[in-house]
Amino acid sequence: MSEERKVKRASKKAVMKSFLNWIFMAHGCYNYERLQGVGFLHAMCPIIDDIYDKDDIEGRKKAMQRHTAFFNTEPRLGSMIVGLSAAMEERIASGEEELAGEAMTSIKNGLMGPISGIGDTFMQAILSPLLLSMALGLAVSGNVLGPILYMVLFISIVAILGYECFMLGYKRGDEAILNFIESGVINKIISGAGIMGCTVMGALVANFVSMKATVTFEMTTGIFDLQTNFFDAIMPKLLPLALTLLVYQGMKKKDISALKMMLILIVAGGILGALGIIG
Repeated sequence: MSEERKVKRASKKAVMKSFLNWIFMAHGCYNYERLQGVGFLHAMCPIIDDIYDKDDIEGRKKAMQRHTAFFNTEPRLGSMIVGLSAAMEERIASGEEELAGEAMTSIKNGLMGPISGIGDTFMQAILSPLLLSMALGLAVSGNVLGPILYMVLFISIVAILGYECFMLGYKRGDEAILNFIESGVINKIISGAGIMGCTVMGALVANFVSMKATVTFEMTTGIFDLQTNFFDAIMPKLLPLALTLLVYQGMKKKDISALKMMLILIVAGGILGALGIIG
């Protein structure tokens, strides 16, 4: 296509509706054949309706068929692929038919894997646990702001992140997405969030994991309290830390499920408590 050819542009309303359709309905009609394929088509419908003439039935049909294929990625960061596809659809409607074939499919398939890996790591392994750990401190003390804070922060971050990623793909294209993936910025964000998460989790262990030794010995110099005179002398909260690390290693290395680990803790705690070893 020559540089002079004018590219059809979807209206701002259609672009916003496309984003909202994706962020709310990415998993609509989720199935094992196409996964997010139908949700992707639903997001593209406002764009198709806006840039194709009402009587261009064949063009609309082909455009919809292009976006029903198998697709699966992390929805928030993955919105940049939807934005990119919307921009490509505008160019196809303007006459760049070469983008309607393998180019569209290859770009979607090539990007959904890397973005999914980054998005799942950030959203599920870092952001959600970090916000939960911050809110739990308020919730356990009976403060209703705990769950409210979590919901407000999580929804706000998801909405802003999803919109910015969508517009990144829509306005700047695949080159910007690849630069974003390869720049290392996301790795720095993940690393920093991971460090913050570990700090918060450490504080939670110290405040909310309770375990102490109740064993005492009668000595010539007086009573020797194992907890006070030994464990606390080495490091306060040493036993809660040891218990947390033991649970972590059991679930990670030994592949013990959360339910089994809870059962082990209940049984072991009951036995050791009955024997007067811990309290």
